[in-house]
Amino acid sequence: MRLDKFLWTVRKFKTRGLATEAVKKERITVNEIVSKPSKELKVSDVIRIRQEGFLIQLKVLDFPKSRVGAKLVELYIKDETPQEEVDKQEFIKLMRNFNRDRGTGRPTKRERRDLDDFTNH
Repeated sequence: MRLDKFLWTVRKFKTRGLATEAVKKERITVNEIVSKPSKELKVSDVIRIRQEGFLIQLKVLDFPKSRVGAKLVELYIKDETPQEEVDKQEFIKLMRNFNRDRGTGRPTKRERRDLDDFTNH
């Protein structure tokens, strides 16, 4: 199966076009070799995906006939991502969800409007 199609069928990319684009930008390697989207995969190939500042490592177990549901993905790939990369991924996720405490820093647009209304009346 083609590399781009495989990544789409196991739900690592939302569309096949996004998978193709990532391969062309050399964000994906197969057995530590930069590959083309048309690279034919074999069982036991190791795919590495650089995504949003961390590395995902997958091992090909089998090939689906078409795009599979999220619960069936583990039948076709095995996640072999190193623990340090998993920790990095969790840290990045936490940083995205970090919000400032209300009242600290610059006021939001809504808070500024409320202040303007209060001072003008």
